Amino acid sequence: MSEHPLSAQGIHGVSRRRFLTGTGSVLGAAALAGTLTTPARAEVPGLDVRPVTDGSHVRALVVGTGYGGSVAALRLARAGVDVHMIEMGMAWDTAGPDGRIFANTTTPDYRSFWLRTRTRQPLSQFLGFPLDKDVPRHTGILDAEDFAGITVYQGRGIGGGSLVNGGMAVTPLRERFSEILPTVDPAEMYTTYYPRANAGLGVTSVDEAWWEGADAYQYARVGRKHAQRSGFPFVFVPNVYDWDYMKKEAAGAVPKSALAGEVIYGNNHGKKSLRQTYLAQAAATGRVTVSALHRVTSVTPAAAGGYTVAIEQIDTTGAVLAAKTVLADRVFFAAGSVGTSKLLTRLKATGALPALNEHIGRGWGDNGNVMCGRANHMWDPTGKLQSAMPTAGIDNWNAGGAFAEVAPLPTGIETYASFYLSITRTPHRAAFTWNPATGRVDLGWDRSWKQASIDMAKSIFDKINAKEGTIYRTDLFGAYKIWGDHLTYHPLGGAVLDRATDNHGRLHGYRGLYVIDGSLIPGNTSVNPFVTITALAERNIERIIAEDF
Repeated sequence: MSEHPLSAQGIHGVSRRRFLTGTGSVLGAAALAGTLTTPARAEVPGLDVRPVTDGSHVRALVVGTGYGGSVAALRLARAGVDVHMIEMGMAWDTAGPDGRIFANTTTPDYRSFWLRTRTRQPLSQFLGFPLDKDVPRHTGILDAEDFAGITVYQGRGIGGGSLVNGGMAVTPLRERFSEILPTVDPAEMYTTYYPRANAGLGVTSVDEAWWEGADAYQYARVGRKHAQRSGFPFVFVPNVYDWDYMKKEAAGAVPKSALAGEVIYGNNHGKKSLRQTYLAQAAATGRVTVSALHRVTSVTPAAAGGYTVAIEQIDTTGAVLAAKTVLADRVFFAAGSVGTSKLLTRLKATGALPALNEHIGRGWGDNGNVMCGRANHMWDPTGKLQSAMPTAGIDNWNAGGAFAEVAPLPTGIETYASFYLSITRTPHRAAFTWNPATGRVDLGWDRSWKQASIDMAKSIFDKINAKEGTIYRTDLFGAYKIWGDHLTYHPLGGAVLDRATDNHGRLHGYRGLYVIDGSLIPGNTSVNPFVTITALAERNIERIIAEDF
């Protein structure tokens, strides 16, 4: 799941290299501050992964192990608070029969999808061949959760979305920040919390000199040529991949990872997921335990204070093995935008937490995600070998409301195709609602809303096609579709900051309940969201620890 745009301070006159690495930069300040040292992969300490005990008492329960939850766990543990994390997915610490923990893009198997008997590839067909395949039902790493009008792709496992994204780590332009989080002070975010997040995530930039000659980035260089010939800025974007490892992959010195198409179903070697960064540091405190294959079903106020939390333990087929109850002094909801929003919507509607306010479930958006492919001429091959880690994109945000990642198609064959994942300035927001007839939470998304995102993306690709004499690919999304308009990789909102919560994520109506994930961000970030989610979590947990613990 590729991630996105613009470390675009470099687009507007500031040296991009200085922005990324210098002492006056976001990343440079973080490096000097030393707020969080990213461990070498070989030195990652093991997490304490074990089932939570029925009837136990925990000071802080964190529901989810993605970006916000990992930040909360680390900072609470370093403040002396014992933390227990609940993760619905697997630990992903044991190799399969092929000796690998994760499958690659072209050979999905039982490890690839969450509790499906058929995989659900983001691309439904290619060159006339269906890409989906039958698999045993298993608690795989990527969930394709279907709602009316949209499919939401989410990571399942300890590390959440960091396991399955393309690692593009983007700090949005400061002048756009007021559109993203209007009640948050930009000065504190850009001087303190974005630097802290970038340092904690291990964000770095590709060696551009190496990139220029790398066979694995021929596809990106073709994308650059076409963008620039049509007058669009082409920008490099930071990532959390270990670039030294990728150089060794290219040289044949280490097992291939990004160069073996490992991305949306996990990456076995080079990518710094949360398991190698925040969660590794949390584990080192000795105060954090994690229950994998557990899911929270209810949270209610306890008579003596704190909260009674009902939890189910499941096996790898999704069957319930045990029902447990724990008492938590405080609960942090960090199950991702969809997970947190669905849980809170149900708890409010069914009377478990009736004092939650009317903003629960609202303000949800898809970050304007839309995908397309272009068929290039025979003299513009994009390469058989394509790195699964994207490095750059095309910027037309100010003029057309779109940024397009030049994304890989790591099929192992020459496709003569350029593939893009766009983020657009989508105006549409949906709401989660409880359906008592089905006992499910629905999402009120209208698929026709994607047309706005398509029009914004077309502001780039119609112009490039006209200039190059090329056409859109019609063999990627099924039934001769040109646009991947049915999905999102970047769900945001549902428990929006300063609406469903106060300005630091405390849920209105209940003392000791917090939201600390992408649910807080109302639908759009102008870039890929995980750095902003991490930085906002750093901001909020610092205040919460200072005032509430």
